Amino acid sequence: MAELRAGIDAVDAEIVRLLDRRASFARRIGEFKQQRGMAVYAPARERVVLDRVTALGEGAFPKRGLEAVFREIISSSVSLETSLKVAYLGPEATFTHEAALRSFGTSIELQPQTTVAEVFARVERGEAEHGVVPVENSMEGAVTHTLDELMNSPLKVCGEVYLPVSQNLISAEESPDKVSLVCSHPMALAQAASWLRRELPGARLEEVESTAEAARRASVQPGVAAVGSALAAEAHGLKVLARNIQEARTNTTRFIVLGRSWAARTGKDKTSVVFSVKDRPGVLKEALSAFASEGINLTRIESRPSRKRAWTYVFFADFKGHPDEEKVRRALEGLEEHCPYVSLIGAYPEVPPEAS
Repeated sequence: MAELRAGIDAVDAEIVRLLDRRASFARRIGEFKQQRGMAVYAPARERVVLDRVTALGEGAFPKRGLEAVFREIISSSVSLETSLKVAYLGPEATFTHEAALRSFGTSIELQPQTTVAEVFARVERGEAEHGVVPVENSMEGAVTHTLDELMNSPLKVCGEVYLPVSQNLISAEESPDKVSLVCSHPMALAQAASWLRRELPGARLEEVESTAEAARRASVQPGVAAVGSALAAEAHGLKVLARNIQEARTNTTRFIVLGRSWAARTGKDKTSVVFSVKDRPGVLKEALSAFASEGINLTRIESRPSRKRAWTYVFFADFKGHPDEEKVRRALEGLEEHCPYVSLIGAYPEVPPEAS
């Protein structure tokens, strides 16, 4: 045992030495970017780094663990270049907070905001370099507040992250038997309703403004439990009494990263566009045929009221590819032939849902 631990100590020392060497390169890159006015956060470059290091993992260390480790290494490296500020839909210990941590790591300054509109406004005013907001849920559909802001904001989508929704029963109590009140956000309570009725039939349910507020109450009130994330339990010093109590096991929320420009091309990208169509039969089919003719896969399409004239709509679409690709340029030109309004609202590295 002593010999094996000595081996680990030697490896740890080498890892620290190499991290220090990596940090010196990061500082020099930061100086280069500052001299040329370049953005510090480079999602395309980060995706390439993460994909490369996970591909290098051929031993016993889990590939998901490699990505998590290097996410924090990149986060620390960015902090050496500048003080990066990221606004997100708060409060702390919510799923959006967790998504921001997955996107940027723990070494940047996270700024919780009370509404989606405030996240956009903070980034637009330059008080934060980036923002993180939810855009859709696999069970509930689109987050309309986010789509409405995207329609009118100069900001661009430069990243995405998928977060499985894992609801847990969390409390300061030692066991579920001592819980008389369960509180949480209405959606969280709805997702866990079947489990709560079956396992805690005598407990009263109460809706509060967020899962984070529910966790706070559970931390100070005897007999109270919350439905929320493991992050909320950790933040408020609570015990996880039961895990994954949500009814749907495939419930996932997609979040987007906002910035002033979209990401560079990586070769595995997605683009987001918003457009309106002329008022005549078959025009939407004709507009979308621009993508089909180029062999481009649409991954999502949503409609929203235009808010300019009653019963008129705009369409949000995500598709695989990047605006720098020739076939994407041709598809967008074809789209413009049928649409009075077309706006590219983002381009970013594609992240498979299971890889987030």
